[in-house]
Amino acid sequence: MTAQLEAPATTRAGRGIGGGLVTMMAGAASNQAGAAVGAHAFATIGPAGVVAVRQLVAAAVLLPVGRPPLHRFRWPQWWPTILLGLVFATMNLSLYTAVDRIGLGLAVTLEFLGPLGVALAGSRTRADLVCALGAGIGVYVLVLPRGGSDWAGIGCGLLAAGCWASYILLNRLLGRRLPGLQAPAAATTVSMLLSLPVLAWLITSGRMTSASLLFAAGAGVFSSVIPYAVDLVALRRVPPRFFGVVMSVHPVFAALAGLILLGEALRPHEWLGILIVVAVNALAVSRR
Repeated sequence: MTAQLEAPATTRAGRGIGGGLVTMMAGAASNQAGAAVGAHAFATIGPAGVVAVRQLVAAAVLLPVGRPPLHRFRWPQWWPTILLGLVFATMNLSLYTAVDRIGLGLAVTLEFLGPLGVALAGSRTRADLVCALGAGIGVYVLVLPRGGSDWAGIGCGLLAAGCWASYILLNRLLGRRLPGLQAPAAATTVSMLLSLPVLAWLITSGRMTSASLLFAAGAGVFSSVIPYAVDLVALRRVPPRFFGVVMSVHPVFAALAGLILLGEALRPHEWLGILIVVAVNALAVSRR
């Protein structure tokens, strides 16, 4: 009788995890498709304009959902919120600039060195040292330094990685001081306010066209709103270890989105570099 009762519960749990993994995959695809959609507006409003509109859309959704009591904030809440907003804006701007210069797949792969660095920081185990070495090899294979390398684009991708690592650490700190979605909602609002001068300039200069606004807003929906909702659902169904491993496939989705939506064909060594970084990231996260 006990075995008969336990089987359906196990099945339901398996279905819950399976459904959560499918949801996460859909969120990863949405995130990278949003970046590709936003790239179509680079020619008219630039990466800074796309980031500004994306932050406006994200704040419009997160602020009423998270409802952070900004009027009751004290300095212990304000300084990490402001810093997180600055990091968030810099991370998105550097990533989109890298996408504009070196392509979506390469830019996102470099950005993922940030969370990998956080996962490996302070570790002294042999396996983690192998992961760190593997990440370095993967990046070298990915970019294969040569005379025609776009070092500014590569630098922007690495800056995005550093910002993402800072974002993770600051989010942990602020998460202990603000419950629920209050921390990301407050930080996104700060980031949006920082972007207002860019929006004002784009509108007054006449560079903001209806098409570019639509593409940039699409980036906000597909890369901010949908992934936030997906993460909330998935975190209730998927163990953190699986969550981190599935997150590691984002560079592959980015490369596919770049290929399908932007016509960015990668060379064999670039695919190999992406797969090495993905494998190393998945291994490092799964051991946590």
